[in-house]
Amino acid sequence: MDATPAAKGRPVGRMFFANPGPTNIPDSILHAIGHVAVDFHDPAFVKMYDECWEAILRIMKTSQHMFMYTGSGHAAWEAALVNTLSQGDIVLIPETGAFSLSWGSMAADLGITVQKVECDWRQGVDFAAITAALKADTEGKIKAVCAVQNETSTGMHLPIDQVRAAIDAAGHDALLMVDTISSLGCMDLRMDEWKLDVVVGGSQKGLMLPTGMAFTGVSDKAMKAAEPSTMPKHYLNWKAMAARKQRSFIGTVPTNQFFGLRESIRLIEDEGLENVFARHTRLAKAVRACVKHWSGNNGPQLFCTNPSRESDSVTAVLVPEGFDAEAIRKTTMSRFNVSLGGGLSKLNGRVFRIGHLGDLNEPMILGTLAAVEMALKINGVPHTPGGVEAAMASLTA
Repeated sequence: MDATPAAKGRPVGRMFFANPGPTNIPDSILHAIGHVAVDFHDPAFVKMYDECWEAILRIMKTSQHMFMYTGSGHAAWEAALVNTLSQGDIVLIPETGAFSLSWGSMAADLGITVQKVECDWRQGVDFAAITAALKADTEGKIKAVCAVQNETSTGMHLPIDQVRAAIDAAGHDALLMVDTISSLGCMDLRMDEWKLDVVVGGSQKGLMLPTGMAFTGVSDKAMKAAEPSTMPKHYLNWKAMAARKQRSFIGTVPTNQFFGLRESIRLIEDEGLENVFARHTRLAKAVRACVKHWSGNNGPQLFCTNPSRESDSVTAVLVPEGFDAEAIRKTTMSRFNVSLGGGLSKLNGRVFRIGHLGDLNEPMILGTLAAVEMALKINGVPHTPGGVEAAMASLTA
């Protein structure tokens, strides 16, 4: 246990924010957001708006449709459901963790029937099971497959191109809706090439913005599916949005977010999107190397046990039986000003999560891992010391 008295008040120095969302906001984006109010009909703003619009389409790798909302990613989830479906329709949800279940709960609340493809959360869903579920739907009652590309609760990635292949193998016509909230701008997404019908995104993760703006990329097929939808909707109504000059936002456009978004896009495109992906992969490998080293002496383990599903956005760390992950988080925050993500749903108290997405580099990752290793020692959690050195070796290999 921690026998050293904690300092009064918050620790000094800049917080190392290692949550999987929201994420670090670069200073240049903070400065950009601090803009005077402008008229969203002003030609100069409209030009910037259109440039941001096209840039998000480039990041999604699509030439199709998009709608934006003032709201979190959950707003974009709901927009995807209420615009393309009607009450009584069935959606198939490949289980990936807490957020896949949450999307299913939302669908059920809206009067949509939810069918799950269950899995071992540490291994990930079997694509053959997705195909089998769709083949069994001989009457075509399943209208959409709702998949989470990166599940932050488990630190696992779901290869969406393989989900598309599983749907195609079944010869099924269901829409493919994909939550990319913690993957967009962090790992590859190819909306058009992978034949994705709705892509759900949010501002507060890979785009490095405050929470409060969300969007959905929409295929031609999904736009046609929206025509017969009888689901009640108003603020999230795509038809009403499409009729507006802005093609989105029923009401006031969040202008300050767009000044921040323009700067976010500049940072991403200056680095190069593929280089951004490579940086996320490099940092994620270092974090995993560290945790694997700690796992000796019956220490903490990677929650994900399937190497093909490891996330480049977040690592979930399973603490040994009899120890509390929340104690680790409390120590890193109170002693070292390092903020980690907690366990969600049935993983509460069992895992802590290290976010490594957005505006992040090697020293930030190493500082976070050093704080965690100290917290393990302070709390008497068994582990093999030297995990930070293992991360350094990964980064310099």
